[in-house]
Amino acid sequence: MLRNLSLIQLANLCPINRRGYTQGMLWIKAFHIVFVASWFAGLFYLPRIFVNLAMVPDASEAERARLLLMARKLLRFTTLLSVPAIALGVWLWWGVGIGWGPDNAWMHAKLSLVLLIVGYHHSCDRILKKLEAHQNTHSHVWYRWFNEAPVLMLVAVVILVVVKPF
Repeated sequence: MLRNLSLIQLANLCPINRRGYTQGMLWIKAFHIVFVASWFAGLFYLPRIFVNLAMVPDASEAERARLLLMARKLLRFTTLLSVPAIALGVWLWWGVGIGWGPDNAWMHAKLSLVLLIVGYHHSCDRILKKLEAHQNTHSHVWYRWFNEAPVLMLVAVVILVVVKPF
């Protein structure tokens, strides 16, 4: 019987706690948070590798190759982590209904930031390809500033989700 149920139906079958959330929904939310945190760990560290790549002397090919390998592997892993983070978030929003109805403008702002974060992730991929092709056009200082963007976006998303200012 359980095999024929969709994941949303299965989540809604779980017992409801005192706040009106089902246990299934709380599990989905917990894993969403875990995958988002893991995704952001990669987004925090990848630009730091870019800083180090921008500082590598031209004669140090071994160091450059090692950093590029680290960046490639981290980008691949970070991309894999982003998929369940986004999928579980969409499930909570579209499937469970979190953020729907009146007084949920915070969700529109959050979704806009998520699109911005996905764009940032994509720009990391483009930057890595340029670094691999020896076409770096930025200084290590620029990458240090670039590295601050995911921190600011995460702070904004957390404030929107927890405080729900509008």
